Amino acid sequence: MASQGGTRQPKYQRIADALKAAIQAGEYGPGDRLPGENDLMAAYEVARMTARQALGVLQNEGLVEARKGAGVFVRAFRPLRRRGIQRLAQEQWGSGRSVWSTDTEDRELVVDRIDVREEEANGRISEALGVPAGTQVWARSRRFVLDGKPVLCATSYLPSDIVAASAITQVDTGPGGTYARLAELGHGPVHFREEIRSRMPSAGEAERLALALGTPVVQIVRTAFAEGGRVVEVNEMTLDSASYVLEYDFDA
Repeated sequence: MASQGGTRQPKYQRIADALKAAIQAGEYGPGDRLPGENDLMAAYEVARMTARQALGVLQNEGLVEARKGAGVFVRAFRPLRRRGIQRLAQEQWGSGRSVWSTDTEDRELVVDRIDVREEEANGRISEALGVPAGTQVWARSRRFVLDGKPVLCATSYLPSDIVAASAITQVDTGPGGTYARLAELGHGPVHFREEIRSRMPSAGEAERLALALGTPVVQIVRTAFAEGGRVVEVNEMTLDSASYVLEYDFDA
């Protein structure tokens, strides 16, 4: 198969494309084991490294996962559709619902590794919050596990002069979460900005998200603004890229 410019695709890419087509056609369903390296070597008459690279392509795209000593299997996890605009609507958190309920539907969501602490804002966070470096802020770190799969780690930073002694400094912030509590404090968000980029994970992020080797992450930094333009939260989120579809639906 020729590609643009007249060059041929590498053998490993052609094998990966064939396996991908078989998955999409339903020949291999969720949880099914794919042909192993030895099988691919024999079927396509290629070296082991070529077969390994082909399987690696599918792992990097999040279609399959390797299980040590067992082989490579089609991922059974259904990607999470993150509706970036609807989930932050005031009628969502303002009525006591979690912003996550827009995404998860009836799936099982567990929030673990929760750490709530007061600390001094470093340069990056102080600049984002618009406060001097060293200003006290409250940080809320947590991990989100959907259907048994870690999908996201997040840390929110909020100004101490606003949230001190409120439920935001507790593990359970109550119905509607942080934004509902900010509204009760007179600092409800009226505008959000999200910045998105993709990168490779750190070793710690790979461990916390149980990422397959070579899987990139999506980093989303959300800034919440109250009336008058004051920043009331900066939320740094790290997503398993293979577990997400990012959806933004808005009128022209």
